[in-house]
Amino acid sequence: MTFMRDEILEQPDVVARLAADLAPYRDAVAGARAAGARFVLYAARGTSDNAAVYGKYLATIHAGLPAGLAVPSSATVYERAIDLRECLVVGISQSGETPDVAEYVTHARRAGAFTIAITNDDTSLLAREAHTTLATRAGDERAVAATKTYTSELAVLALFWATWCDDRALLDALRDPVPAAMSAALALDGEIAEIARWLRFSERLLVTARGYNFATALEAALKLKETSYIAAMPYSAADLMHGPIAMVEPGYPAVVFSPAGRALPAMRGLEHDLVARGAEIVVVEDGPPSKDEPASEHGPADEVRAASDDGHTVGRRRALRLPQRVPEALSPLVAIVPGQLLALRLAEARGYDPDQPRGLNKITRTL
Repeated sequence: MTFMRDEILEQPDVVARLAADLAPYRDAVAGARAAGARFVLYAARGTSDNAAVYGKYLATIHAGLPAGLAVPSSATVYERAIDLRECLVVGISQSGETPDVAEYVTHARRAGAFTIAITNDDTSLLAREAHTTLATRAGDERAVAATKTYTSELAVLALFWATWCDDRALLDALRDPVPAAMSAALALDGEIAEIARWLRFSERLLVTARGYNFATALEAALKLKETSYIAAMPYSAADLMHGPIAMVEPGYPAVVFSPAGRALPAMRGLEHDLVARGAEIVVVEDGPPSKDEPASEHGPADEVRAASDDGHTVGRRRALRLPQRVPEALSPLVAIVPGQLLALRLAEARGYDPDQPRGLNKITRTL
């Protein structure tokens, strides 16, 4: 057992604990609305930056607010004054001690923004600088590679924006079935260990998704880099088609996140294209479709097969089926679990200690 594995296993309980108390989110929403917030900027680094990408999709799709990622160096390096009135600035940091994120929140507050800290330490520097704090309540995280603090950040963001929109369906789903679906995803560990043994000699890997799960691709790739030192390259499925797919050749390994939802048809098309190029793909997807779900134009998932341009090489597709479905907007909390387990198992298969990634510390201080 490793700290990383222990903390992966804790995640369903952490999310359930967060979803049980909505009072902090109501207060934060009230503060942001009172300040007249009409657009959103997220300031974060590393794993928290991947959570911020998820937050950007939530703010835009659910709340209808323009949202983006802040440029912390505008304040910390270039000392540029920016008018942030009517802006909600959300600083995200597991430790709350990342200097440039905290300094950007300080700058934003002075520039007229309403500021929220999302952190696992509500006494941290970031928490002290923001108007209000939403604590992730994940408990001490001993592994260098963050897992439970990432999914707790996703849960906090989902709870905040579901509260903003008074979306009872999402709020209810965060209590149940999301924690249960995360627990069910842990049962894929045996299959993932097999995949890790197959991948253990690979030095490069494509990771892709679209929509909400673009954050999942980013985070899974980061975990693979941190623990296994593999060149895992994350792409939006749309951006992948704008050039980078040219690097895919027969035998090229790829991990594709394709949970059910509005992004699924595009992902099925991408899977078909990757297999046609001879890629060896692992697809993280939901279990068998319901009888009311429309079929993909490319046929049932297990029948995605095609010859590559040379007419001979055929790629392969292997499915990792998530046992329990959740709403698409919440699927990143579940889909990342196989990604975390793959990073853990691949590190072990390559002979590395996932708890001691070389050259990394738990808190990274950037200016």
